[in-house]
Amino acid sequence: MKSICVKTNNIEILDYLLNRISNEDFENLAYTKKQFKIYNNIIIHYQGKENSKFIEFLSNIIEEAIITFYQEKIMKQLINYNYFYFDEYEKNKILENCMGLLDTEEYIEKIEEEQYIKEEVKKYLEENKSIILDGFVYFRLKEYFKVLDYIVDSAVNQFVIEREYTEFIDLLKIYVNSKLPSQKTIHLIYVNGESILLDEQKNIVSVSENIYNAQYLSDITFSSNDFALNTLLNLLPNKIEIHLISEEDEFINTIKLIFEDRVSICTDCNICKTYKLLNSAKFIH
Repeated sequence: MKSICVKTNNIEILDYLLNRISNEDFENLAYTKKQFKIYNNIIIHYQGKENSKFIEFLSNIIEEAIITFYQEKIMKQLINYNYFYFDEYEKNKILENCMGLLDTEEYIEKIEEEQYIKEEVKKYLEENKSIILDGFVYFRLKEYFKVLDYIVDSAVNQFVIEREYTEFIDLLKIYVNSKLPSQKTIHLIYVNGESILLDEQKNIVSVSENIYNAQYLSDITFSSNDFALNTLLNLLPNKIEIHLISEEDEFINTIKLIFEDRVSICTDCNICKTYKLLNSAKFIH
C-alpha cells in the first residue's frame, strides 16, 4: 500500500482535490480529509500494486490544481515585484495580456512538451509521503516560474506597444479634427497589404516617398502604407472610401480609428471589381 498526504489550508484547493479524486474511477483507492496541527490534509491510500499509475493519476490532479489556483496568483506577484512602477489599472491590463498569452499555441505546446509541473510532482511523490502545496510550488517549480516570468515580460511588452499605439492614434485624431479638410473624397485601394490612392476623378494620387517630408509615418519601416497614411494626413480628405480587395487588417483599422466617421468600406463597386480582376490576372501570370 502507498499513501500520500497533500497539505494545504486553502479550502478551495481542498474541495477541488476531493472532487477531482472522487470523480475519477480509480480502483483500490481510499481517501480522507483531516487536520493535523497547522495544515488541513487529504490523505490518499492506494491498496493496489501499480504504484506508478497511482503516482501518475495523483500528479495529473495536483498539476491541474496548481494551474487553477496558483498560476494567476504567481503572475500577479511577478508583476507587482518586477513592474511595481505601473499603477493598478496598468497592472490589471498586463495581467489580462498574460491570460491571453497563456491560451496561445506557443505557450500550450511549451507546457505540454516540457510538462514542468507534472514531472516535478511525480518525482517528488515517488520520493516523499507528503507534499505541502505552497512550499512545493514556490521552492520546487523553478522552471515553471521561468515560463511564467517570460509570459509576464511578453505581456508587459505587449502592453507598452498597445499604449504607444493608442497614444499615436490619439495624437493623429487631435490633428485631423483640428484642421479643415482640403479635398472631398479619396479612394484607398487595399490589395495584398499595399495601398493605392485615387482622387475623386479616379486618378492615382502621387504618394511622396521622401522620408524627410513624411511627418506622420507610423514606424521606421517606411512601407507603402506608411506613405499612404502620411499622404492622407497631408490631404485631410472629407471622405475616405476604402476598397477592400484583400482582408481588413491592422493598417485599415488604424485608418478607421484616426479618421473615424470619414471612412467608409466598400467591397463590390466598379473600382473594387476592376482591381479584383487586375489582382487575379497578376496571380494567373
